[in-house]
Amino acid sequence: MYIALEGIDTAGKSTQMQELKKLYPTAIFTKEPGGTELGVKIRELVLFDDVQSPTTELFLFLADRAEHIQRVIKPNLSGTIISDRSVVSGLAYALIQKNFEPERLVSLNLFATDNTLPNHIIILKLTKEELEYRLSQKEHDKIEARGSDYLLSIQDALIEACELLELKYSVIDATLSIEEITQSIQSSLKA
Repeated sequence: MYIALEGIDTAGKSTQMQELKKLYPTAIFTKEPGGTELGVKIRELVLFDDVQSPTTELFLFLADRAEHIQRVIKPNLSGTIISDRSVVSGLAYALIQKNFEPERLVSLNLFATDNTLPNHIIILKLTKEELEYRLSQKEHDKIEARGSDYLLSIQDALIEACELLELKYSVIDATLSIEEITQSIQSSLKA
């Protein structure tokens, strides 16, 4: 089973990935972007370099996605894979830029993934107040620096992306305690 944990920056994905590692010790844990050596380089380019063109950003993320699917996801589909982000994030970020038709974005992402999509998506959802508090507690990368309204629009686009890709998904309140969120994730996966 291929599971993806989705949510905007500061939603608690990294914390939940650590909790899930304790519960699923035999699972493959990965992330996108950056789940391969090439992906680490691409992630650095997009987040910390001066990439200005939305088309360049889109194709860099698609390249990372294709490499990740080929090297990490496909070879491990017989087991359990839990990924911090997936095609859903890539599609959501591209959708809010409104530079590309949704159908074209879906097509490009299906091409990049070779139609290998997660079986279940868990979306950690934050309130505006909690997001702004969490952002105030850290330094920002290029995407976080775009502000809370931008990040909240991505949060809505994560659900839109799941629906466009016809993926099964669950939305979990990311303002709950770490333990409550982990329990909700487990319940969603069992259901």
